[in-house]
Amino acid sequence: MIKNKSIDNGREFDWGRTSEDYAKYRDIYPEEFYRRLLDKGVCMEGQTVLDIGTGTGVIPRNMYRYGADFTGIDISEEQIGQAKALAEGSGMKIEFCCVPAEKSQFPNNHFDVVTACQCFTYFDHAALAPHICHMLKPGGIFALLYMAWLPFEDEIAGKSEQLILKYNPEWSGCNEMRHPIAVPDIFHEFFTIENEDVFDVHVPFTRESWNGRMKACRGIGASLPEEEIRKFDEEHMAMLEETAPRHFDILHYAAMTTMRKK
Repeated sequence: MIKNKSIDNGREFDWGRTSEDYAKYRDIYPEEFYRRLLDKGVCMEGQTVLDIGTGTGVIPRNMYRYGADFTGIDISEEQIGQAKALAEGSGMKIEFCCVPAEKSQFPNNHFDVVTACQCFTYFDHAALAPHICHMLKPGGIFALLYMAWLPFEDEIAGKSEQLILKYNPEWSGCNEMRHPIAVPDIFHEFFTIENEDVFDVHVPFTRESWNGRMKACRGIGASLPEEEIRKFDEEHMAMLEETAPRHFDILHYAAMTTMRKK
């Protein structure tokens, strides 16, 4: 369970509660997303990579084919359970373990790359910044990754977001617009920003998969009681059947920031 006064007005949420939907519906990054990581020299063959806040292991599992040696960590046992099952089911040898990133016990100068996708806002940055620095090899890279729908430009995304807010007015993950990832000052003591990239992507969905994506967000599946999730599910599917074709794209923006250890 996570509680942070700067997130959702302090309302508790637990990613473990939505792990099954997360595994099924949130592995949605387009090929361009992974290609841009490779273009930045991240997650390539010969590198040892730690993915913090790995969730269901989306980054390690999708980048595995490029030859890096991955480890994924997360505070949710349920998320790590899904990550292990999905990796093993695909014959991937990826180490996953349940531990907070700030308290992980890897050796100093161990990893070439550390990645953090969709999770950077949840960490204790004062503790994380020096810890990541110590785990990285000299000149190692810390890569921050993010993707979000654009509710003011995509009608289906906008209507879906308003429905999330109807059921959870405290949810602060709304009203996204394009911007680079905000890097707290503490990281500048240990890292130099090398690249900040912001770009648009069109992500394909069906009514079912978009509904699943909405349920797997923090504002619904990780926060609400089961009865409220059921009501949201019914109302959201009714809205999609009335307004959305069977297959459609949702406009997202993606952001990537790479930092090199000083």
